[in-house]
Amino acid sequence: MSNFRAALAAAQGGALQASLDQYLLGRGGPPDFVPSLPALLRRPSAPGEYDVPLVNSLVVYVGAHAIGLLQERKGQAQTQPHVHLYLGLVTALDAAGRYHVLNAIANQLRYPNSHTHYFSCVMLQLFGSAPNDAVKEQITRVLLERLIVHRPHPWGLLITFIELIKNRRYAFWTHAFTRCAPEIERVFESVARGCMSQAQGQDGQGGGGNGGGGGNGGGGGGLNSGLG
Repeated sequence: MSNFRAALAAAQGGALQASLDQYLLGRGGPPDFVPSLPALLRRPSAPGEYDVPLVNSLVVYVGAHAIGLLQERKGQAQTQPHVHLYLGLVTALDAAGRYHVLNAIANQLRYPNSHTHYFSCVMLQLFGSAPNDAVKEQITRVLLERLIVHRPHPWGLLITFIELIKNRRYAFWTHAFTRCAPEIERVFESVARGCMSQAQGQDGQGGGGNGGGGGNGGGGGGLNSGLG
């Protein structure tokens, strides 16, 4: 992984990271910190555009901070500020900014480890907690864009999408955007079948390695308990 802290550390001469650290540790910070983030994530030289490296840096930094707390305290740490920040971002940002945040999260869905597991739980929780179908549809779009390209797909991406479509908690197939047109419905069903077959193949090849990441959304263990 590249130095994901660089863009965040440089933003506002380090002031953004300092405020973020205070917020994540539950020590307050500016009272309007989360609502102010959409403006802070834009490029100063082009206010109409988002600073994508800064968005990526912030998303990964928050996740790494949460994982560090959970590992240090053996899964007993409370990481609600971290998830509340993600949810606040996807709620407050416009569609373009939200797309960058969701892509930054999806980029972390890789091979079985605590990092992938945490970001998978975050993506699923954002879907479950999203205030409207527009956000849920955009989460689905980000995942689907990666799943319709040539195989093989990252293990974490497959597990996240399978959990989303199979776990009744998310009621995925009841949302209108999955049934808006016959051709869209066929795409979803085709991708779902492909994900299931790939996951079964990876389970057969990976043996015990994949077992450590099972049950991302439903069970979740220590990482998921910190997301609640």
